[in-house]
Amino acid sequence: MNVLKLFKIKKILLLNIFLTLYVGINLIGGDRGLISFFEKKKLETKLSIQFKNLENEMSLYSNKNKLLSKNLNLDYLDSLYRDKLKFGKKSEIIIKLNNEN
Repeated sequence: MNVLKLFKIKKILLLNIFLTLYVGINLIGGDRGLISFFEKKKLETKLSIQFKNLENEMSLYSNKNKLLSKNLNLDYLDSLYRDKLKFGKKSEIIIKLNNEN
């Protein structure tokens, strides 16, 4: 009898140890663990910064598109074709400056 009781107690103890190890390992290193959480958090901040940059670029292009729509802005159009086509009149002197654009 004592052997059976001892075996049952050790069996329960081993089962508890294995379950605790399983939960602990998955808490730290599993797909939903702490390491994965911090990796996903870093990815989320990186993607949010990229989203803001793309949003700013999209607003820039939409503003340029508005300038070239039905209500044509002649000043913008003039600066655009002078810049892109290197166009100028004979009486003008063209000085090229280094721009970031």
